[in-house]
Amino acid sequence: MSCAAWSALGATPAVSAHLARVHTRRHQSVRSARRVSPKPRATNDPESPDAFSVPGASTLEVGDFAKLDLGRTQRTGLPEVVWGPGKTPGQILQIMLALRDKQNAVMATRVELETWDEMRKLNETASLQYDPVSKIVQLDGAEDAPKRIQVPGQIAVLTAGTADLAVAQEAATTARLMGVDDVTVIADVGVAGLQRILSKLDEIRKADVILVVAGMDGALPSVVAGLVDAPVIAVPTSIGYGAAMGGLSPLMATLNSCAVGVTVVNIDNGFGAAMAGVKMLRAGERIARKIGKAESS
Repeated sequence: MSCAAWSALGATPAVSAHLARVHTRRHQSVRSARRVSPKPRATNDPESPDAFSVPGASTLEVGDFAKLDLGRTQRTGLPEVVWGPGKTPGQILQIMLALRDKQNAVMATRVELETWDEMRKLNETASLQYDPVSKIVQLDGAEDAPKRIQVPGQIAVLTAGTADLAVAQEAATTARLMGVDDVTVIADVGVAGLQRILSKLDEIRKADVILVVAGMDGALPSVVAGLVDAPVIAVPTSIGYGAAMGGLSPLMATLNSCAVGVTVVNIDNGFGAAMAGVKMLRAGERIARKIGKAESS
């Protein structure tokens, strides 16, 4: 638009000139962008040079309902795990059996007792195991599956109350299946009776990573983090009265912790906390190896 056009709209001469220059620059920028922007290409086309290709990108299709990420262990150090809710007993079973000869740890989380009963009826010969507290189903890997790799270090799982045990056991069982042999669960040491956590302090301080599972006011992770030098992973739970808002209150409390070094996972996510703890231990192991190589060279 020219200066005259802007003037006709009522703008002063100085403003008209400025607006005309801005309009011209924008028009030129749009034309330039149209010239240099390439047409988007699908990156999932195997013939495309930009196709996704990294080590450990293989998948395995199970029926018409699942595509298993077989390369997850190679890429991340942690295997594919089955999320139970929303799947039929038959789907969970088929996925676990398909993973049995591909990885050592085969597990499904949040499996209700009724679903487990149906799974046993569908296959009574598979070496399936079920923990009704953590609601985890596990299956031993086949003889030719990759061997279990032990993760050095100790994980302590603390609960504020007995009602938090289901989430805590989910975390403890997950950590053990991922290779951590030294996992300790210390239950019912919430802040309503501080003497309980203080009486266990020597034992807690032996841990290399500490998972603190708490509902209600979510105060225990902050208390623990102020007493130890190990990483603390807070697991807020949905335990509590109305104002706990299904775990939102302890989640916000842990996110706003004034104690340093507190990591927070989602509400009731014992599985995610354990996986994070295992990765921390593995990172510590890698650092120790690097230090050892540096000292020996």
